[in-house]
Amino acid sequence: QVDRYLYHMRLSDDVLLDVMVRFQAEMVKGLGRDTNPTATVKMLPSFVRSLPDGSEKGDFLAVDLGGSQFRAHQVKVFDDGKQSSQLESKFYPTPKEVIQGNGAELFDYVADCLLDFMETKNLKHKKLPLGFTFSFPCKQNKLEEGVLLAWTKHFKVRGVQDTDVVSSLRKALQKHKASFVPAGDVNVLALVNDTVGTMMTCGYDDQRCEVGLIIGTGTNACYMEEMRHIDLVEGDEGRMCINTEWGAFGDDGALDDLRTEFDRELDLGSLNPGKQLFEKMISSLYLGELVRLILLKMTKEGLLFNGKVSTALLTKGKIEMKHVSAMEKYKEGLSNTKEILTELNLFPSEEDCIAVQHVCTIVSFRSANLCAAALAAILTRLRENKKLLRMRTTVGIDGGLYKTHPQYAKRLHKVVRRLVPNCDVRFLLSVSGSGKGAAMVTAVAYRLAAQRKQIDAALAPFLLSLETLREVKNKMRTELEYGLKRETQASATVKMLPTYVCGTPDGTEKGKFLALDLGGTNFRVLLVKIRSGRRRSVQMYNKIFAIPLEIMQGTGEELFDHIVQCIADFLEYMGIKGARLPLGFTFSFPCRQASIDKGTLVGWTKGFKATDCEGEDVVDMLREAIRRRNEFDLDIVAVVNDTVGTMMTCGYEDPNCEIGLIAGTGSNVCYMEDMKNIEIVEGNEGKMCINTEWGGFGDNGCIDNIRTKYDKEVDEGSLNPGKQRYEKMTSGMYLGEIVRQILIDLTKQGLLFRGQISESLRKRGIFETKFLSQIESDRLALLQVRRILQQLGLDSTCEDSIIVKEVCGAVSKRAAQLCGAGLAAIVEKKRENQGVEHLQITVGVDGTLYKLHPHFSRVLRETVKELAPQCDVTFMLSEDGSGKGAALITAVAKRLHNVGQK
Repeated sequence: QVDRYLYHMRLSDDVLLDVMVRFQAEMVKGLGRDTNPTATVKMLPSFVRSLPDGSEKGDFLAVDLGGSQFRAHQVKVFDDGKQSSQLESKFYPTPKEVIQGNGAELFDYVADCLLDFMETKNLKHKKLPLGFTFSFPCKQNKLEEGVLLAWTKHFKVRGVQDTDVVSSLRKALQKHKASFVPAGDVNVLALVNDTVGTMMTCGYDDQRCEVGLIIGTGTNACYMEEMRHIDLVEGDEGRMCINTEWGAFGDDGALDDLRTEFDRELDLGSLNPGKQLFEKMISSLYLGELVRLILLKMTKEGLLFNGKVSTALLTKGKIEMKHVSAMEKYKEGLSNTKEILTELNLFPSEEDCIAVQHVCTIVSFRSANLCAAALAAILTRLRENKKLLRMRTTVGIDGGLYKTHPQYAKRLHKVVRRLVPNCDVRFLLSVSGSGKGAAMVTAVAYRLAAQRKQIDAALAPFLLSLETLREVKNKMRTELEYGLKRETQASATVKMLPTYVCGTPDGTEKGKFLALDLGGTNFRVLLVKIRSGRRRSVQMYNKIFAIPLEIMQGTGEELFDHIVQCIADFLEYMGIKGARLPLGFTFSFPCRQASIDKGTLVGWTKGFKATDCEGEDVVDMLREAIRRRNEFDLDIVAVVNDTVGTMMTCGYEDPNCEIGLIAGTGSNVCYMEDMKNIEIVEGNEGKMCINTEWGGFGDNGCIDNIRTKYDKEVDEGSLNPGKQRYEKMTSGMYLGEIVRQILIDLTKQGLLFRGQISESLRKRGIFETKFLSQIESDRLALLQVRRILQQLGLDSTCEDSIIVKEVCGAVSKRAAQLCGAGLAAIVEKKRENQGVEHLQITVGVDGTLYKLHPHFSRVLRETVKELAPQCDVTFMLSEDGSGKGAALITAVAKRLHNVGQK
C-alpha cells in the first residue's frame, strides 16, 4: 500500500542518471559568464586555489556561523612530517533574537564570543590569522571578502544581504579593539563556506580529496574546478574550489516532474517558498516534515491509525529528523517506532508501525538517491576535466544526516558507485570540518602568501623596467660603434665583422647554385635553381645529414671530411657529380672575413669544439677536404653567416629588408652599414653587410647589473665560460638551462616538487627550449603542462605547474625584451645613418624561438616599438635563410663579379 502511495518517490537508476545529466547542465550554466545570472546553481568561486600540501604550520583562529550553534576554534598545525594538528573549540548558543535580529547585533555577538574564547585560551596578546566559516551563499571577489546573497536555514538577519560579511566582522572586532593588545589584532584572512571547510579538513588528511559534501540541516557540495572553465574569475591558470550551492537546483522547474504533492505542500509552508527546492527534498531540516505530511494524508484517507488524526500530526515541525532516524533502526524492530508514535498521541497497531517505518525509509532513501545523482555529476566532471578513463578521488563529508542516520551513508556510497563505475571514490568523514577547515584554508592562504613572496623575490631580477631596457639599448649602441672603429675593434666585444656582401638581390639573379649549411647539430646540402624575369622563382632540393657528437668535438680534418662525404652523397643522389657549380657555404660561427670567399674562424660556439680550426680559413679547409677526396670540384664563391642569409632571403621578397635577425638556438643580427662607417675595410662608397656577432655583448661586464645568479651558474657550466653572455640570456640554447637553475633553487626553498630535487632535474640540458614553448602555450591546460613535466621525470602538482609556467614566462619574456633592446639600437643607428626623422625598414627573421615560442615574437616587437618610436619596423619571416639565402648571396656575388669584369 505504502509503495503504491509513494510510487513517485522511488527513483530508478535511469531517473537518477537523468538527474545527473540535468545537474551537469546546470553546472555549466553556473560557470558561464553569460548564463550565470539566470542559473539556479550559482557555482560560486571561493578563491580557494590550493589544497593543503602538508607543509602548513602555525597557530590559527576560526569562527563558525551557520549551524545550530556558534563555534570558536583554535587550531595548531604542526610541520612535523606527520601532518598533525590540534583543535580546541568552544560552543556558544545562537539565540533566536540574534539569528532573526539585525546585522550589527549578529556581528557584535560573534565578536563577543571570539573575545571570550581568546580570553579563556589566553590568546589576547597574540596576533593570529582568522578564518571565518560562514555557511550561507556568498559572492566572493577574493578570499577575504564575501557578499551575502541570501539567508538559508532559518536565519533571517536584517541589513546583511548584499553586504560584505567580512568587513562587518572586522568592524565589530574594531569596536572591541581596546580589549586586544596590540589594538584589534585579529587578521581575517579567509571567508570560507562550511562545505569548502569540510573539503579542506579532509584534504589535510588525504591529498586526493577534491570534493566537499554537506548533508545535514542544509545540503551543499564544492569541488576543485579548472580555472579555464570559470568565466567569472580572471585567469586560466590552476584550479579553484567552486561552491555549487546546489540546494537551489530545480528552483527554475528543472525537477518539477520529480516533485510530489508533499514536496509542494512543504515548500508552501516554508520560510522561503519556491527557493532551495533540491535542499527541501534532501536535507534533514525538511525530511521529518515531509514524513509528517505523508502520514497526515494517509491517516485522513483512513490508511493509518484507524483514520484518527492527532494534534501532533497537524502540528508543523512535530516530527523531526531524529524521529525518522530512530524509526529506521531496523535492528531494534518496531519498538522505537511504536514509542515515538505513542509519544505523539498516535496509538499505532503493528501494521501502522511497519507502514510508518516504510514511509521513513522511502523518504530518506530518496534523499540519498538524489544526493548521489548530483554528486555523480560532479565526479564525472572532475574525471572529464582530468581526461582520465578511470579516476581515484576522495569526497570529504560532514553533516548530521550522514553521520547519525543508521542507513544513509551506506545507501549514498552504494548509489554513487553504481552511477559512476569508472570513479573509485573514498568517502572520508570530516572531523570538525567547518572550524578546522576554515583554519586550514587560512593556513594554506598563509603558506601561499609566504611562497608568493619567495617566488616573486626569485623572479624579480628578470623583470626589466623600461629604464633598464633603454640603458641596454644605449650600451649596445656604444659597443656597435667600438666594433666599427679601427682603434677599438680589437678589444670590442661586439665584433662587427665585415661580410663583403655588398648588395641585396635585385631580381636579375639566375642559374643553378649549391649551398651548404653548417650551424647546428644537422648539416644540409642544397641545390637551388633561381629563375629571373617574369617567371621569377626559386626552387630548392635538399638533404639533411646528422653530425655526430664525436665529430663536432673531434679534429678539424674529421669534421671537414665528414662534410665532403655528405656533399658527395648529395651530388650522387641528384645525379650532378660532374658539374662544377658555384657554391655558397653558410657557416654560422663567428668568422673574420678578408673577402667574400675567405673566412677565418674566430671561435667555435653552439657546442662545437673541433680542434685545429680556430684561426684557420674555413674555405681553405673545405677545398683541401675536397682535394683529399678527389671525386669532384666546386667553385666556392661565398662564405656566409646564417644571419646574412636570412636578410638576403627576405631581401629577395622585400627590397626594404636591410637587417637580418636570428632568434633560435643562437642569437645574432646583421645589417647593411654605410661603407664610410666601417673603418676596418678600405673604401667609402656604398654599403656592406656587417655581421655584428652581438652574442658577445656584455663579455666586458657592461651588462653585469642585469645578470642574475642563475645566468652566472649557466655561464659557469657552459662550454665557453665568460663568453657570449648576451647570447646566454637571449638564445634558445640556454633559456631552458636558466629555467632549470631557477627550478632547482625554488625546490631547495621547498616551493616546488615537495622540496625533492629529482635525478632528472639535476641533469644539465634536460629542459630543452621546446619545452618552454610548449609549457607557455596559452592553449595548454595545466594538465598538459603536468604531462610535459612528467616526461621530464618531474612529478608535479597543479600548483607546481603554475609556478613552472610562471618561471618559463619570466625567462622568455626577459630574453625577448633584451633582444628587442639590442635590435632597437640597430634600427636607431640605421635611421641616423640615413639622416631621416622617420625610418621605415624591414627585418628578416629566422629561428625557432621567434617562430615557435607563443609570446617571444610579440614581446620582441613591442619592445622595439617602445624603444625606437621613430622607426616603423616590419618583421618578415625568412624562408630558409641559411639555404636559399646562401644561394642568393652566391648569385648576387656572381652578378656583381660579372658586372665588375665587364
